[in-house]
Amino acid sequence: MPYTPPPAFTTRPTLEGHFGMAASTHWLATAVSQAVLERGGNAFDAAVTGAFVLHVVEPHLNGPGGDMTGIFATAESPDRPQVMMGQGPAPAAATIEHYRCEGLDMVPGAGALAAAVPGAVDSWLNLLEHHGTWELSDVLDFAIDYADNGHPILARTAGTIAKVRELFTEHWPSSAAQWMPEGRVPEPGELVFNHPYAEVLRRLIAAGDGLSSREERIRAARREWKSGFVAEAITRSVTTPHRHSTGGDHAGVITVEDIAGFEAGFEDPVTIDFRGHQIAKIGAWGQGPVLLQTLKILDSFGNDRLDPSTELGAHTILEALKLAMADRDTYYGDTEVDLDWLLSEDYAASRRSLITEEASSDFRPGAGRDGAAAIFTIPLIPEEGDREALIKAGIGEPTVQKNGTNNGDTCHIDVVDRWGNMISATPSGGWLQSSPTVPELGFCLGTRLQMMWLDEEAPSALKPGKRPRTTLTPTLISKDGQPVIALGSPGGDQQEQWQLLLILRMLVGGYRAQEAIDAPALHTTSLAGSFWPRTWVPGGAVVEDRLGEEVIEGLINRGHNVTRAGEWELGRLSCVTRDPETGRLSAGANPRGAQGYAAGR
Repeated sequence: MPYTPPPAFTTRPTLEGHFGMAASTHWLATAVSQAVLERGGNAFDAAVTGAFVLHVVEPHLNGPGGDMTGIFATAESPDRPQVMMGQGPAPAAATIEHYRCEGLDMVPGAGALAAAVPGAVDSWLNLLEHHGTWELSDVLDFAIDYADNGHPILARTAGTIAKVRELFTEHWPSSAAQWMPEGRVPEPGELVFNHPYAEVLRRLIAAGDGLSSREERIRAARREWKSGFVAEAITRSVTTPHRHSTGGDHAGVITVEDIAGFEAGFEDPVTIDFRGHQIAKIGAWGQGPVLLQTLKILDSFGNDRLDPSTELGAHTILEALKLAMADRDTYYGDTEVDLDWLLSEDYAASRRSLITEEASSDFRPGAGRDGAAAIFTIPLIPEEGDREALIKAGIGEPTVQKNGTNNGDTCHIDVVDRWGNMISATPSGGWLQSSPTVPELGFCLGTRLQMMWLDEEAPSALKPGKRPRTTLTPTLISKDGQPVIALGSPGGDQQEQWQLLLILRMLVGGYRAQEAIDAPALHTTSLAGSFWPRTWVPGGAVVEDRLGEEVIEGLINRGHNVTRAGEWELGRLSCVTRDPETGRLSAGANPRGAQGYAAGR
């Protein structure tokens, strides 16, 4: 059957123009990014400016103490996309032995023992130093303004604070002081402030006073962040035992030396060709190759099996995702991963042959190049009970997941400028509910180490200096050596899955950006969860009700364990596009939750 046509109605138009486009998960980040473009900044100046504003306006979804990954292409070298590596590693004292001695069999989902070295700020400053044009003071001015003069708190931010109110008041008093300053949860729309973080940003700017060049001033700020007052305050804060998501009290292990030793950098992406386009992702130290593996599996199917809006297409896509996710959980990590094999035609064919007309509830990683099975066996933990009960002790995922739905857990930003610079970036971690707020800084540490296992055999085993296998995974798509689409989404284990739907609808179905974002979404939960308590739902499939009763019933009849998420609940996608021949730009952003917006002209 033909590919399902785009919806006749979209929530918003796909924006079009030729000057510049920005899209993000919060309207203020989009607005300031576009403001930078209007003032002559490039896409990288704009993205960095928006990212620091996201620290302030989406504190339940990201923070300065967290991490990020990005992928970009410059107008000067459009055929050489680069990865922004902003994922910090495990601290030197973060050993399996230490955590076992603390009585743990899993890395906690909240508390300082779950913290990797903060990587986001150094990565953003590294991008600004090497590819931006603006002064640091001008870039940070927007975030300082919103932190000092206030911004209206989102309903979901207030809701998150309400859910961890007891944790804050009973165990994390510094967090209660920052987020419940009058002893109560702020009302949605109420102005909130973060004066300590505004002062942090001012001190970073001041670190470069008297230096002669823009780049030197940015490097001075990076040093001050990594080995100056920020690192010292973080180290002091973690020495006091505090409540973790396991219900016990522990001290953190991160030190000034750990923070000073991290250096954000740029890496070559992993790429494949799909339907005449090059898809670029981060490496297997994150989950990026999941998207590539899934596309390789799907590529040889006819278009009728690549349509997420049909029963056959949704079934095929879900089954391909389960296979790629099983490989992720079995093979990926900050170690040697044989991606040449996992992304090969032969391996994709072997995986494709496992897809039948019925849903599988099995965990099925593939064999290695030599036919040998994986050494590490994932401990599969069934999802049981009400996850709300976990909240009082802190939660692994940054926002509550219940009944298989995800209300957002990270941030995202995409920018393209008139010169052809393009970037997609996904900052996360350091959520206000991750660990106690550092009072002098106004933010807390992240929890990315929860993605590592306390098992020496695991490729993502907890080891000092190793990066956790992050879920942060933006995408850059090129054609004939020119970047044409930058896209991404928050969503933890769903990030690759929701992006896959957009890519199929745009590259195969011919949808425009906003049409693809608005179309009904789905994902599988038949995987080993990346977040504490790391549960799985065998055969699990979560769908938006707008997929249609006939399609949903067809999936159930095929054996999928279906959860209906509601009409508009899944996905927080955004994207920007560029036609290299005409210079025509477009953008779209997620309407779900009335929070994400695109802007441009």
